[in-house]
Amino acid sequence: MIDTKKVERPRGRPRTFDVEGALGTAQRLFHERGYDGVSLSNLTDALGINPPSFYAAFGSKAALFDKVLERYAGSALPLEDILRPGRNVPEALTELLTAAASIYVANPLEAGCLVIEAARSSPDADGAVAARQYRAATLQRIRDYIALERPAVADRLADFVDLTMSGMSASAREGWSEARMQDMAAMASTAIDAAWRS
Repeated sequence: MIDTKKVERPRGRPRTFDVEGALGTAQRLFHERGYDGVSLSNLTDALGINPPSFYAAFGSKAALFDKVLERYAGSALPLEDILRPGRNVPEALTELLTAAASIYVANPLEAGCLVIEAARSSPDADGAVAARQYRAATLQRIRDYIALERPAVADRLADFVDLTMSGMSASAREGWSEARMQDMAAMASTAIDAAWRS
């Protein structure tokens, strides 16, 4: 006997587009090529969608990059775990640089820090503006952490850590080995200790 009742189907097309997977793919592209080096056609080809679908899902390349930065910031350096209140500040800052030295070279196609590298791209590019905001927030977080113990050295020490991480990111993109990066992190640790005692 054949059931002639109509099966009710949900309205609209079923959603098969994996947003989280798309963000991961876009992150890899932006990390490898930089914000300016990734075109809309690069993105649509990599994501397997057409431009109208891209705009429907993300709004614009800049809006997609904002989402990528948010995703990256939550999975890159474990800032909150490292900068825990109550721990020795020089040790925490050294751990931050040591972690950066490892993370920045972990994947040759995604070398360096996505935020730092995007922040140094074309000054007026949407990606650079957004990345500079993330970078400024990170620097402020480091400065505030130091200031809890030693307000007098917070600005100088936070700037030094930021400068070191920036240099490490650039060096990672130039192909430095992890051993070489860790050596620089160790040298920076000596400078941090000296500044802390001053």
